[in-house]
Amino acid sequence: MTQDSTAPETAASTPSAPEAPGPEVAGTDDRVVIGVDMGTTSTKATAFDVRGGLLAAHTEGYPLHEPHPGHAVQDPRQILAAALEAVRVVVGEVGAERVAGLSFSSAMHSVLGLSATLEPLTDVVTWADTRAAVQAERLRAAPGGLALHRRTGTPLHPMSPLPKLVWFREQEPKLCEQVAFWVGIKEFVLLHLCGALVVDHSVASATGLLAMSTLTWDDEALALAGIVPEQLPELVPTTTVLPGLTEEGATATGLPPSTPVVVGAADGPLANLGVGAVRHGVAACSIGTSGALRVVVDRPAVDPLGGVFCYALTAGRWVVGGAINNGGLVLGWAGDALAPDLGEHPQEELLELAARAPAGSGGLLMLPYLMSERAPHWSSLPRGAYVGLTRAHRREHLVRAALEGVCLQLSIVLHSLRSAGLEVTQVRATGGAMRSALWRQMLADVFAMPVDFALGEEGSGFGAALLGMEALGLIESIDVVADMVQIERTVRPHPAAAAVYASLQPTFTQLYESLVPAFLALRRLAPSLPLDLADDVR
Repeated sequence: MTQDSTAPETAASTPSAPEAPGPEVAGTDDRVVIGVDMGTTSTKATAFDVRGGLLAAHTEGYPLHEPHPGHAVQDPRQILAAALEAVRVVVGEVGAERVAGLSFSSAMHSVLGLSATLEPLTDVVTWADTRAAVQAERLRAAPGGLALHRRTGTPLHPMSPLPKLVWFREQEPKLCEQVAFWVGIKEFVLLHLCGALVVDHSVASATGLLAMSTLTWDDEALALAGIVPEQLPELVPTTTVLPGLTEEGATATGLPPSTPVVVGAADGPLANLGVGAVRHGVAACSIGTSGALRVVVDRPAVDPLGGVFCYALTAGRWVVGGAINNGGLVLGWAGDALAPDLGEHPQEELLELAARAPAGSGGLLMLPYLMSERAPHWSSLPRGAYVGLTRAHRREHLVRAALEGVCLQLSIVLHSLRSAGLEVTQVRATGGAMRSALWRQMLADVFAMPVDFALGEEGSGFGAALLGMEALGLIESIDVVADMVQIERTVRPHPAAAAVYASLQPTFTQLYESLVPAFLALRRLAPSLPLDLADDVR
């Protein structure tokens, strides 16, 4: 990679390291593994060869329904249909005879109740569902709340299945009597695809119901949820290979019934694998609609204050980190609320507007809690806030402060990782927001360290395929990914801007606790303060 000492951002016309010759493979065939990544709004199937080459991809979308305030649910049959169709299209492009197997990734924290005949009794309650806010806060504030978090690795937050199950027990007791099994969306899809009711250690570790030290269901957590182990799927390692497809699965995907299926893992841990952030000290950072920062470690770890999560990846590999609710959506809000008059390319113009303001936005800070917040506070309480606003500030400052707030929040997560005893010396970043040169530079400046950007953005789907290759014996180890992922550019911090953000970080960090009384008061007042514009307001 060509280096320019005067420019913090450097792009590579060739990879920063010699291109890897490819991992050790079993034979010289041209087989592929299809990674199936089931996300919040779509499922994407991607076919990769054993050298990491992307051969085909197809995405099928589905809606996220919000029938009541705080509810965010989906139809499990729609997601199943989307997964089957995405695989069918990719199989048609690469040829069924080349497919060595399927391997799965899914969004974490989903909950679905099944009857004794394995029919859905509920919608899929997604991570974005906040109906269990009261239950989560009660569990978190209880004397054993922090111990439960540190034991299971999952924060006590409305996203987590544990508070959701407590909500169902308290609010829908008659429904709970009919539920024979509580599962997540990946388990439902695998049930129909392979006829097996299993849950991998990775997805299970994000339920708040699994004891990290033993990889068994936690008795106290189950008691709080009001369920027994027999109501949960069988626990299996992420590299477990299911022997084949059901008749329904084979017909729908165009694959032979004997096609192996690797159970796979959760999308967060697999995203680290997908960008090659698997070595000691290398963190994966993503900023899409939301955001996250994660590192792979060889043993489970949670910081003393419970600011981070810890989820399983494979035997001897765990992912520690934190997710934030407010990433790219903050830029979207800024465009709608602060600059609705922009032209044909509003996002680009909005970023140009932000670039006019200096680092630090003239002393203006924004807490970007438009959708409450997860790491490290794990609370549905906070709201967004501008602090330090003066008559001299303009739209440029307000927009830039919003972007800086996202990066400063991720920096708090970085501090929490270090508080858990983890060293972070390198960051690899992905996500839609990272297409912006301004945001890339801002992230490097706030983190005060170089940030690498990988070529391609397959993330969790690539991670799932790699995990599948290891399970099927097509590669020696998923460790090969560190050399397979090509770095497109490296962004280095501007020393002056980094110093500005370092000076602002303590104040930004303290603002949350300082504003908690105001957040509480506003939540009490919220029912009497409608958002709808009055008919006579123009």
